[in-house]
Amino acid sequence: MTTKELKKSVPALSEVEGPVTLMTSFFERSKEPPKEGDIVEGPVIALDRARLYIDLPPWGTGVIYGREYLNAREVIKRTNVGDVIAAKVLSLATKDGYIELSLKEARQAVLWESAEEALKSKAPFELMIKEANKGGLIIDWQGLAGFLPASQLKAEHYPRVIDGDKDKILEELRKLVGTKLTVSIIGVQPKEGKLIFSEKGIDDKEKRELIATYQVGDVVLGEVTGMVDFGVFVKLEEGLEGLVHISEIDWGLVDDPRHFFKVGDKAKVKIIDIKEGKVSLSVKQLKDNPWQTAQGKYNKGDKVEGVVIKFNKHGALASIEEGIAGLVHVSEFGSEESLRRNLELGKRYPFTIVLFDPKEMRMALSYAGDKK
Repeated sequence: MTTKELKKSVPALSEVEGPVTLMTSFFERSKEPPKEGDIVEGPVIALDRARLYIDLPPWGTGVIYGREYLNAREVIKRTNVGDVIAAKVLSLATKDGYIELSLKEARQAVLWESAEEALKSKAPFELMIKEANKGGLIIDWQGLAGFLPASQLKAEHYPRVIDGDKDKILEELRKLVGTKLTVSIIGVQPKEGKLIFSEKGIDDKEKRELIATYQVGDVVLGEVTGMVDFGVFVKLEEGLEGLVHISEIDWGLVDDPRHFFKVGDKAKVKIIDIKEGKVSLSVKQLKDNPWQTAQGKYNKGDKVEGVVIKFNKHGALASIEEGIAGLVHVSEFGSEESLRRNLELGKRYPFTIVLFDPKEMRMALSYAGDKK
């Protein structure tokens, strides 16, 4: 069908009767001709077995054909002459003089635009979890694949794997496949095809009401519900959990929360922060701060004995009493190998205090024994 034949066989745009969409035609909004990549809109003026024609005055006639026709054939089956549809410009001139269009790419563009609007409005969606991988969960949103990182899960859904084993994390995440979670969009990157979701931003009314009954400083008896590398989850009451960060478990060194708690334990905790629907807890703040009692007990230059409790990249930590530890810097030995040759984990050695700042809870030690 040529352009001339097409014009004779179908009514002019002004004669077409059909529904009016909310989107104003591109050509009514702009005096500039369309460009490749633009979304345009117009009424269907003709259909045949392999082509669909759209009137785009005053710039000409658009056509959907070939692969683009096949990609959109399910939509085209439900399309009639007179229907107003949106499409994306692929090329400004085919060999027959038409403007080549794509329905599928237009739908994708509209979807990404909707995603950006949902990002701005922080709109909640209840979506089905389709798949799981070691990093998080895969969600389908209006035909677009979205990703919900494990780090963006609420506490009750976070994979509580104490040793951080990725296979165990995946095993826990797979338990959520087939369930629905209420999430919001936190990242939209159309060019990369990335749509990122978060469950944390959704704060239901019931939880807000529960949190409102507590305030910072409250002491609560809760129940340990889970442990991860970075802390302990404690249920304050049904529907409300808080986190005791590993740094808030004890005044002394805490390498593994399992040395202090197990699931099901009753734990007295102090609420130290309530922010954005999250409750932060502390156990150590219910105990006397050993640094305060040590303030008048130790001074720079004192000779002390300490037990080596940990090695790190800076040197060795030696505990001189419960909750009070100082750093023996690796530079004193010249190398990590020499440090570990002279100081063994779990053994007691003589030291000299070279820095003592109880307010900042800092102590530096110098090895006072014979070096090997």
